[in-house]
Amino acid sequence: MRRSRCTPGVIAMLLSAALLLLSSTPAKALQAGDKAPDFSLPATTAEKISLADFVGKKPVVVFFYLFAFSGL
Repeated sequence: MRRSRCTPGVIAMLLSAALLLLSSTPAKALQAGDKAPDFSLPATTAEKISLADFVGKKPVVVFFYLFAFSGL
């Protein structure tokens, strides 16, 4: 049976994510019909894309893949 090995980079990423989650203030949960707060995320083209760029123009769906591109 082969055991998976965690690399130092993966361990550092997980620890960073845990610290970020623990240090952030709790966010107010959105209810159905609430407007989403403005946010910016990096695109695959390295540019920043903001929710405000699409308001009133196109629908937006944000989906997060846990551990994407982490090798786990």
